[in-house]
Formats: sequence, structure tokens, C-alpha cells
Amino acid sequence: MKKIIVVAALALFAACGGKDFDDGVMQKNGKIYTINTETICNARGYHGTTPIKVVIKKAKIVNVEALPNRETPRFFDNVKKYMLPKFRDVKFKDYATVDCVSGATISSKCVRENLKAAYQYYTEHK
Repeated sequence: MKKIIVVAALALFAACGGKDFDDGVMQKNGKIYTINTETICNARGYHGTTPIKVVIKKAKIVNVEALPNRETPRFFDNVKKYMLPKFRDVKFKDYATVDCVSGATISSKCVRENLKAAYQYYTEHK
């Protein structure tokens, strides 16, 4: 099954002339890649998965956006406010250098797990 998906993604890439593409997880638009971790990471917080969208340009993180999740808003809002902005302009391979948010440790660790999955997907499919 995995081999079929990879072959399909490569066919889509070739059909697009090797330029822009969208395989359902990663989109490429010019030099900007956007990865949605909903289907590639199962990191669970207190109330379920915590997917994110990661925007990358020239192997640097441009933005990290939280996607809808069921985490407790008062804790996850701290992750969005204090942790996610710290990823901007960080080399994608160095995402793990950003600290977790005190009081929202589990949610923070889930975000880092999602970034790990995004990084792995990016390096394997770019």
C-alpha cells in the first residue's frame, strides 16, 4: 500500500512538470512547502490528536499553525501563543530546540511529535 502511494505521488509530481504538487499531506507551491500532520502523526494530548500545519521555505520553518483539536483551550492557547511563534525562522532540522510550555507540557510534546513527523515526511518526499 505504501509503495502504491509513493508511486502515485511521484506520478503526480511528474505530471506537474516537477514543480508544484499536492499529495494530500504536503503541498508545494514554488519554493514553499506546507505539511498537514493530520494523517501522518497520532501524537495524543489529553483529549485526542493535536495536528498542525507547517509552512517551510528553504528548509526553514516559516509558520506553524494549530489545526482543530480537542485539547483544553486554556492550556492549548498558551501553546499557540508562546510556543508556536518560536518556531518561525528556525531551521527545520532544529525544531527540537524549541522548549515546551510550562503548564501545557503534554500538548507541547504533541506539537513537537507532529513537527518530527512533518520533518520526516518533508525530508523523504521533497
